[in-house]
Amino acid sequence: MAFFATFVLDSALVQQIMRWDMAILQESPWYQEIFAEGEQRGEQRAILSSIELILEMKFGQEGLQLMPTISQVADLEQLKNLQRSILTVNTFDELQKFMPRN
Repeated sequence: MAFFATFVLDSALVQQIMRWDMAILQESPWYQEIFAEGEQRGEQRAILSSIELILEMKFGQEGLQLMPTISQVADLEQLKNLQRSILTVNTFDELQKFMPRN
């Protein structure tokens, strides 16, 4: 209930009313799941930004045209592998072999 109360009341007020301890909340499985998802999204954004920068530096506009396809990749390991591939290939044609298939 306290969680939903924060949508209409100030969090500090809800904490005061409920004597809500953030340490206890942070131990809950629900909080842990939300936190982990946030971390994953942050890591995904960082990798995508890195890929975009590398593509632009190595291949210019031609490389940036791949970003819409790459942005659809949700799997972090696949993104990391793609990032490594982009760093190691020498030509744009070589990079095409590593691109995700739609």
